[in-house]
Amino acid sequence: MSVVAFKQPETAAPIHTILAVPAMHCAGCMGKVERAFGKVEGVHSARTNLTARSVEVIHDAQVEMPALVAALAATGFEAQVREPEAESVSAVKPLLAPLGVAAFACMNVMLMSVSVWSGADGTMRSLFHWVSALIGVPAIVYAGRPFFTSALKVLRHGKTNMDVPISIGVTIATGLSFYETLTGGAEAWFDGVLMLLLFLLAGRVLDAMMRDRARSGVDALLRQAATGAMVIEADGATRWLDAKSLRPGMLMRVAAGERLAADGEVLRGTTRFDQSLLTGESEPVQAGPGTLVHAGTLNADVPVDVRVTATGQDTALSEIARLMEVAGQSRSKYVRIADRASRLYAPAVHTLAAVTFAGWMLAGAGVYHALVIAIAVLIITCPCALGLAVPVAQVVAASALMKRGILVKDGSALERMAEIDRLLLDKTGTLTIGRPVPDEVTLGALSCAEASVALALASHSRHPLSQGLAQALGAMGVRAADLEDVREEAGQGVSARWNGIAVALGRPASAQGMATALRIEGGPVRVIAFADRLRPDAQAALAQLAAMDVETSILSGDSVSAVGTIARITGLTAQAAASPAEKQEAIERLQNAGRKVMMAGDGLNDGPALAAAHASIAPGTASDVGRQAADMVFTSESLLAIPRAIRVSRATMRVVRQNFVLAIGYNALAVPLAIAGYVTPLVAAIAMSTSSLIVVANSLRLTGEAR
Repeated sequence: MSVVAFKQPETAAPIHTILAVPAMHCAGCMGKVERAFGKVEGVHSARTNLTARSVEVIHDAQVEMPALVAALAATGFEAQVREPEAESVSAVKPLLAPLGVAAFACMNVMLMSVSVWSGADGTMRSLFHWVSALIGVPAIVYAGRPFFTSALKVLRHGKTNMDVPISIGVTIATGLSFYETLTGGAEAWFDGVLMLLLFLLAGRVLDAMMRDRARSGVDALLRQAATGAMVIEADGATRWLDAKSLRPGMLMRVAAGERLAADGEVLRGTTRFDQSLLTGESEPVQAGPGTLVHAGTLNADVPVDVRVTATGQDTALSEIARLMEVAGQSRSKYVRIADRASRLYAPAVHTLAAVTFAGWMLAGAGVYHALVIAIAVLIITCPCALGLAVPVAQVVAASALMKRGILVKDGSALERMAEIDRLLLDKTGTLTIGRPVPDEVTLGALSCAEASVALALASHSRHPLSQGLAQALGAMGVRAADLEDVREEAGQGVSARWNGIAVALGRPASAQGMATALRIEGGPVRVIAFADRLRPDAQAALAQLAAMDVETSILSGDSVSAVGTIARITGLTAQAAASPAEKQEAIERLQNAGRKVMMAGDGLNDGPALAAAHASIAPGTASDVGRQAADMVFTSESLLAIPRAIRVSRATMRVVRQNFVLAIGYNALAVPLAIAGYVTPLVAAIAMSTSSLIVVANSLRLTGEAR
């Protein structure tokens, strides 16, 4: 994300307009889009979102929509209004077909070229050139459309971008290749052109995939709210309304097991709400008359009536989504480098090729010979190796991490994670395994008969404590007793009859923390305590992080007592009862102090913090929103995944720097040779591809780094 400010807003409240800009695909495009509004009177600022391919324009009320669209059109970008709740269109699909065509055609044309390289001449060479032309020309026209279309749009408005020299080189090289084929010439370069398009399209597809995944996190969060609610009319009648039709003041009847469609205040009834998306608490919290509840939270026990206080974009859930979208933009220094390079690359390459052409013409070479050398300069200066320096290393590192159960969702996260010197760990589900586990002492105090009854009762309930108890007893080899007349009462537990005796499993009369009570008529009440235990290898992971000079602490929305217990065990400092906004504020304070902060969390409430942090990771058991918002997801239970991710990220950035040296060294050596006329367009394409292969080979060394 970047922002261009033009003037200070006036006292009247400005208008925020979001425009979708589908053709924006690089840092250079971002700069052009933002600067397009600089001359529009009444526009205060413009902020691009490359992930969502949109721009938010802050302007006065008198600035009309056509003026904003026209300002973008003047720079070659089409735009349209994007509704705040609209999901972004995938940028990958339009590129897949051109990529497939380029790959298929490149493989077939290369087979023809092998025969020419092997010494075929005369009629046979001409035949191979014609077959290559029949395959290559249509494929080049189709696969090159993303570049040709982009170049034509900016050229119509007197602008340029990185697609312009690519399009010129591809067009002239294809034209000369076809001319060579028509005249029976010795060389044609269809294979080199197709190889160039293949590399460029592959890089663009990888980038689009990363950005589509990043955007999907916000969409997943907004889907947590219910699609509608049962509304109670003034006469007591009820009717179903979709979420968009709800208004403040309406009365919703929320059934047990139903999520809220809007924010509200409980008017009648007492229940418990699963508010983990806001507080991180694994245990549902009590909610009675006067309690504020939020869209997306789950009514765990009994029906209640809730008066609507906020709907749509005004709910707490939507606010979290906005925080994620704003905070989740790329902060990569390589994006800033690309922004500056994109302004220099196209004019520099054009100038270099033109000077080469003019120089050879002045030296007495013919137009054809000078043009061939100029094309070689255009092709050999293609920044493929430079462009692959980062993404190839990222892909290899991501593949190595995936084999160890760590999924990298955002390639630029490897760069940011390599810089981490501060780690904030959520407690429930991240530092701990995130599910209640029965205490071994209280579980061991049960007799065989009691354990059998407890398993039978627990298996009839979906409550987290019952599920944890059933799993633990099942793992111990306990067999469930035969029960009769089994009933579950919301908020109270499960009751039944066993051999004519009343038995029940439910909430203890008085207990601290998580616990359930087993009652068997005529016997003592057995209180079974639960705890959320540390992940395997947690202490070893913390030791590795300390050895890597990464300072670690706990940042959790759980209660002070729950967090304090884990803090004492691990020896970490902790901040408890933190809301989503407070977590984000804590990260911003550290980052303002110069720290590179990594957030590890699993809940919906961690979404903004995961997006705002310099880098982020979530366990595979995290909520959909937590997994989507995080840069990486680890699927194993071991916490060693976190130091492993940092270690591989640091190794990746060492390889990236080496790749830059190799790519720049290639251009420093190859460009003078091309200008001197020692390189044909085919050799230029081969040299360009070879430099890319060297970068790929160097990146492959990362395969063993995830051990």
